[in-house]
Amino acid sequence: MNKKTIKDIDIQGKKALVRVDFNVPMEGGQVTDDRRIREALPTIQYLLDHNAAVILMSHLGRPKDGPDPKFKMDPVAERLSELLNRPVKKVDDCVGPEVEAAAQAMQPGDVLLLENTRFHKEETKNEPNFAAQLASLGDLYVNDAFGSAHRAHASTEGVTHTLRPAVAGFLMEKELQYLGGVLADPEQPFIAIMGGAKISDKISAIENLVTKVDSLLIGGGMANTFFVAQGHQVGKSLVEQEAVDTAKKLLDDHGDKLILPVDCVVASEFKAEAESKVVPVDEVPADWMILDIGPATVAHFANRLAAAKTVVWNGPMGVFEFPRFAEGTFAIAKALAELKGATTVVGGGDSAAAVEQSGLAGKISHISTGGGASLEFLEGKTLPGVAALDDK
Repeated sequence: MNKKTIKDIDIQGKKALVRVDFNVPMEGGQVTDDRRIREALPTIQYLLDHNAAVILMSHLGRPKDGPDPKFKMDPVAERLSELLNRPVKKVDDCVGPEVEAAAQAMQPGDVLLLENTRFHKEETKNEPNFAAQLASLGDLYVNDAFGSAHRAHASTEGVTHTLRPAVAGFLMEKELQYLGGVLADPEQPFIAIMGGAKISDKISAIENLVTKVDSLLIGGGMANTFFVAQGHQVGKSLVEQEAVDTAKKLLDDHGDKLILPVDCVVASEFKAEAESKVVPVDEVPADWMILDIGPATVAHFANRLAAAKTVVWNGPMGVFEFPRFAEGTFAIAKALAELKGATTVVGGGDSAAAVEQSGLAGKISHISTGGGASLEFLEGKTLPGVAALDDK
């Protein structure tokens, strides 16, 4: 973590323009999961405690053509106000005269939430003029949105061209310390677990990690492509035919480190209530499909993990949206939670959701708030939103 944070700069009496990741699940105009809002509270509270005014900006969802009522930030402002226990003023745009006037009128201790930045297509295009308009609202810039740091957008990267200092918030700092530490200086044995549906999404991460880890455990739909590369029949399971040669090459080059499932839970169809059974990986019936890792694999993986001092996990072990095919994923979460004296880091997205659902989140060292961002970090890529910040 070689970037400056809010602790390294003078914020007294200043207006802090803060990029947060308030891209939260909503239903019926209510926030259904406020974890991302809560994760930003330490940064917001620190700024308020040090006599700053706080201007918050975030995207929410993927609005297609400009403003869309179902992606408005009003419910977020309401929830944030409850969590902070103080009023949060919400404006109906993120640039323009009304917003400038609201920012101008702010006093230390005030909190202003801008409307969804993606209501303007200039946000994702990182359009310089739009970025400069955002930048003009604050005296300094704080990026606490690790989940969006892999995107070079106006609010994550463009603003830093005209607004300095540009520093990390506490959540950004924590993400970079954990994920950076895992890659730069992991305590051995170091084990990675990769799951999820597609190997193509994770090839770069696997290639980067396999050179650093003692072993890499593979589950989820991506394991099927490796089975095919080994010559197994996988019935109607999801397979990425175009990635079979890549899987073969990975097995040839790193076969000693790649640990594949030994049994699996197969189902007669892709349904929560489908008939299912456990079979060895080389005995998948022709018209069935693999939907989870089996109990022998869970034991095999847990055995590998037992001595680990550093573990990084990205992607579920099966179709965890269906309770009956979530058992492998939850069992891996349990194995991680029971490790003593190990640093355990879970990449965002589905694996983070699975750990939350398992009720074991409190026993994991760090659960990333960024799915795509944590994956790109594990690939060894530089994230534009991080690169843009001031170096220590």
